[in-house]
Amino acid sequence: MYIPKHFEMNEKAEIYDMIEQHGFATICSQHEGSPYATHLPLTLDRGEGVLRGHFARPNTQWKDIEGQEVLAIFQGPHSYISPSWYETNRAVPTWNYTAVHVYGQVEIVQSEKELMDSLRVMVQKYESPDSPYKLNEVDPAYIEGSSKGIVGIKMKISRLEGKQKLSQNHPVERQERVIQQLEQIQSDNTKQIAQLMKENVRKMP
Repeated sequence: MYIPKHFEMNEKAEIYDMIEQHGFATICSQHEGSPYATHLPLTLDRGEGVLRGHFARPNTQWKDIEGQEVLAIFQGPHSYISPSWYETNRAVPTWNYTAVHVYGQVEIVQSEKELMDSLRVMVQKYESPDSPYKLNEVDPAYIEGSSKGIVGIKMKISRLEGKQKLSQNHPVERQERVIQQLEQIQSDNTKQIAQLMKENVRKMP
Protein backbone atom coordinates (compact mmCIF):
# COMPACT_ATOMS: atom_id res chain seq x y z
CA MET A 1 0.00 0.00 0.00
CA TYR A 2 1.26 3.50 -0.83
CA ILE A 3 1.71 5.26 2.53
CA PRO A 4 3.29 8.73 2.75
CA LYS A 5 5.15 9.01 6.06
CA HIS A 6 2.71 11.44 7.69
CA PHE A 7 -0.21 9.01 7.11
CA GLU A 8 1.56 5.89 8.40
CA MET A 9 0.24 3.95 11.42
CA ASN A 10 3.29 2.73 13.33
CA GLU A 11 1.80 1.18 16.46
CA LYS A 12 0.81 -2.49 16.17
CA ALA A 13 -1.79 -2.09 18.95
CA GLU A 14 -3.43 0.77 17.03
CA ILE A 15 -3.56 -1.33 13.85
CA TYR A 16 -5.00 -4.27 15.80
CA ASP A 17 -7.64 -1.96 17.29
CA MET A 18 -8.76 -0.97 13.81
CA ILE A 19 -8.93 -4.59 12.65
CA GLU A 20 -11.17 -5.40 15.60
CA GLN A 21 -13.39 -2.36 15.02
CA HIS A 22 -13.76 -2.96 11.27
CA GLY A 23 -13.58 -6.73 10.98
CA PHE A 24 -15.37 -7.20 7.65
CA ALA A 25 -12.42 -7.79 5.34
CA THR A 26 -11.56 -8.43 1.70
CA ILE A 27 -9.23 -11.42 1.38
CA CYS A 28 -7.22 -11.52 -1.87
CA SER A 29 -5.22 -14.33 -3.42
CA GLN A 30 -4.32 -15.86 -6.76
CA HIS A 31 -7.00 -18.35 -7.76
CA GLU A 32 -6.78 -20.42 -10.91
CA GLY A 33 -4.22 -18.01 -12.35
CA SER A 34 -6.07 -14.74 -11.66
CA PRO A 35 -6.51 -12.29 -8.77
CA TYR A 36 -9.53 -13.28 -6.69
CA ALA A 37 -11.23 -11.64 -3.70
CA THR A 38 -13.82 -12.66 -1.14
CA HIS A 39 -15.55 -10.39 1.37
CA LEU A 40 -15.88 -11.99 4.77
CA PRO A 41 -15.60 -11.26 8.50
CA LEU A 42 -12.31 -12.13 10.18
CA THR A 43 -11.51 -12.20 13.89
CA LEU A 44 -8.11 -11.37 15.32
CA ASP A 45 -6.23 -13.49 17.85
CA ARG A 46 -3.64 -11.04 19.16
CA GLY A 47 -1.83 -13.65 21.23
CA GLU A 48 -1.23 -16.01 18.31
CA GLY A 49 -0.94 -13.25 15.69
CA VAL A 50 -3.54 -14.84 13.44
CA LEU A 51 -6.79 -13.97 11.67
CA ARG A 52 -9.56 -16.55 11.65
CA GLY A 53 -12.62 -16.91 9.44
CA HIS A 54 -14.28 -19.23 6.96
CA PHE A 55 -15.24 -19.53 3.31
CA ALA A 56 -18.48 -20.93 2.00
CA ARG A 57 -17.44 -24.36 0.72
CA PRO A 58 -18.76 -23.72 -2.84
CA ASN A 59 -16.43 -20.68 -3.04
CA THR A 60 -13.40 -22.44 -4.49
CA GLN A 61 -10.90 -19.73 -3.52
CA TRP A 62 -9.99 -21.88 -0.51
CA LYS A 63 -8.86 -24.78 -2.69
CA ASP A 64 -5.57 -23.19 -3.80
CA ILE A 65 -5.05 -20.50 -1.16
CA GLU A 66 -2.48 -22.39 0.91
CA GLY A 67 1.18 -21.74 0.11
CA GLN A 68 0.58 -18.19 -1.16
CA GLU A 69 1.21 -14.80 0.40
CA VAL A 70 -2.37 -13.65 0.95
CA LEU A 71 -3.61 -10.09 1.50
CA ALA A 72 -6.51 -9.20 3.82
CA ILE A 73 -7.79 -5.62 3.51
CA PHE A 74 -9.71 -3.89 6.30
CA GLN A 75 -11.46 -0.65 5.30
CA GLY A 76 -12.22 1.84 8.06
CA PRO A 77 -14.28 5.04 7.89
CA HIS A 78 -13.81 7.38 4.92
CA SER A 79 -15.18 10.68 3.68
CA TYR A 80 -14.98 13.19 0.84
CA ILE A 81 -13.15 16.41 1.76
CA SER A 82 -14.26 19.53 -0.12
CA PRO A 83 -11.71 22.27 -0.93
CA SER A 84 -14.51 24.78 -0.24
CA TRP A 85 -13.88 24.11 3.46
CA TYR A 86 -10.39 25.60 3.27
CA GLU A 87 -9.40 29.25 3.71
CA THR A 88 -7.88 29.36 0.22
CA ASN A 89 -8.98 28.76 -3.36
CA ARG A 90 -5.68 27.07 -4.19
CA ALA A 91 -6.86 23.57 -3.33
CA VAL A 92 -8.41 20.47 -4.84
CA PRO A 93 -10.84 17.82 -3.54
CA THR A 94 -9.51 14.81 -1.64
CA TRP A 95 -10.66 11.86 0.43
CA ASN A 96 -9.81 11.05 4.04
CA TYR A 97 -9.82 7.41 5.10
CA THR A 98 -8.30 4.66 7.19
CA ALA A 99 -7.22 1.24 5.95
CA VAL A 100 -5.15 -1.73 7.09
CA HIS A 101 -3.45 -4.36 4.92
CA VAL A 102 -2.51 -7.68 6.50
CA TYR A 103 -0.19 -10.14 4.74
CA GLY A 104 0.37 -13.77 5.63
CA GLN A 105 0.04 -17.47 4.91
CA VAL A 106 -3.33 -19.20 5.14
CA GLU A 107 -3.87 -22.64 6.61
CA ILE A 108 -7.06 -24.65 6.14
CA VAL A 109 -8.52 -25.58 9.53
CA GLN A 110 -8.87 -29.36 9.75
CA SER A 111 -10.00 -29.63 13.36
CA GLU A 112 -13.76 -29.49 13.88
CA LYS A 113 -13.22 -28.21 17.43
CA GLU A 114 -10.98 -25.38 16.20
CA LEU A 115 -13.58 -24.41 13.59
CA MET A 116 -16.39 -24.39 16.17
CA ASP A 117 -14.28 -22.35 18.61
CA SER A 118 -13.67 -19.81 15.83
CA LEU A 119 -17.40 -19.58 15.10
CA ARG A 120 -18.19 -19.07 18.79
CA VAL A 121 -15.67 -16.23 19.03
CA MET A 122 -17.23 -14.54 16.00
CA VAL A 123 -20.79 -14.89 17.29
CA GLN A 124 -19.78 -13.57 20.73
CA LYS A 125 -18.10 -10.57 19.13
CA TYR A 126 -21.11 -9.47 17.08
CA GLU A 127 -24.09 -10.54 19.19
CA SER A 128 -25.01 -8.03 21.89
CA PRO A 129 -24.39 -9.23 25.48
CA ASP A 130 -28.13 -9.46 26.17
CA SER A 131 -28.94 -11.28 22.90
CA PRO A 132 -31.00 -14.44 23.36
CA TYR A 133 -28.98 -16.17 20.62
CA LYS A 134 -26.31 -18.56 21.91
CA LEU A 135 -24.48 -20.83 19.47
CA ASN A 136 -24.12 -23.58 22.06
CA GLU A 137 -27.92 -23.66 22.47
CA VAL A 138 -28.62 -24.32 18.79
CA ASP A 139 -29.62 -27.88 17.83
CA PRO A 140 -26.25 -29.72 17.54
CA ALA A 141 -27.45 -31.68 14.50
CA TYR A 142 -28.27 -28.41 12.71
CA ILE A 143 -24.88 -26.91 13.59
CA GLU A 144 -23.10 -30.05 12.40
CA GLY A 145 -24.96 -29.94 9.09
CA SER A 146 -24.33 -26.23 8.60
CA SER A 147 -20.63 -26.52 9.43
CA LYS A 148 -20.17 -28.93 6.54
CA GLY A 149 -20.99 -26.05 4.20
CA ILE A 150 -18.02 -23.94 5.29
CA VAL A 151 -14.22 -24.20 5.27
CA GLY A 152 -12.34 -22.68 8.20
CA ILE A 153 -9.13 -20.73 7.63
CA LYS A 154 -6.34 -19.43 9.84
CA MET A 155 -4.05 -16.71 8.49
CA LYS A 156 -0.68 -16.30 10.22
CA ILE A 157 0.20 -12.59 10.10
CA SER A 158 3.64 -11.88 8.64
CA ARG A 159 3.33 -8.17 7.89
CA LEU A 160 1.01 -5.26 8.73
CA GLU A 161 0.46 -1.92 7.00
CA GLY A 162 -1.79 0.77 8.42
CA LYS A 163 -2.78 4.11 6.93
CA GLN A 164 -4.78 7.00 8.38
CA LYS A 165 -5.16 9.82 5.88
CA LEU A 166 -6.60 12.55 8.11
CA SER A 167 -5.33 15.82 6.57
CA GLN A 168 -2.09 15.61 8.60
CA ASN A 169 -0.29 17.25 5.65
CA HIS A 170 -2.30 20.46 6.22
CA PRO A 171 -1.92 23.15 8.90
CA VAL A 172 -3.78 22.53 12.18
CA GLU A 173 -6.13 25.46 11.51
CA ARG A 174 -7.21 23.87 8.24
CA GLN A 175 -7.66 20.48 9.88
CA GLU A 176 -9.96 22.11 12.43
CA ARG A 177 -11.99 23.71 9.64
CA VAL A 178 -12.43 20.28 8.04
CA ILE A 179 -13.50 18.76 11.36
CA GLN A 180 -16.15 21.47 11.81
CA GLN A 181 -17.58 20.77 8.37
CA LEU A 182 -17.54 17.00 8.80
CA GLU A 183 -19.41 17.28 12.09
CA GLN A 184 -22.30 18.95 10.27
CA ILE A 185 -22.80 15.98 7.92
CA GLN A 186 -25.19 13.30 9.14
CA SER A 187 -23.40 10.08 8.28
CA ASP A 188 -21.50 7.55 10.37
CA ASN A 189 -18.43 7.70 8.13
CA THR A 190 -18.02 11.47 8.35
CA LYS A 191 -18.59 11.48 12.11
CA GLN A 192 -15.97 8.78 12.61
CA ILE A 193 -13.45 10.62 10.41
CA ALA A 194 -14.12 13.84 12.32
CA GLN A 195 -13.52 12.05 15.62
CA LEU A 196 -10.28 10.47 14.39
CA MET A 197 -9.10 13.87 13.14
CA LYS A 198 -9.87 15.47 16.52
CA GLU A 199 -7.92 12.76 18.33
CA ASN A 200 -5.01 13.22 15.93
CA VAL A 201 -4.95 17.00 16.38
CA ARG A 202 -4.89 16.55 20.17
CA LYS A 203 -1.79 14.35 19.86
CA MET A 204 0.11 16.94 17.83
CA PRO A 205 2.93 18.82 19.63
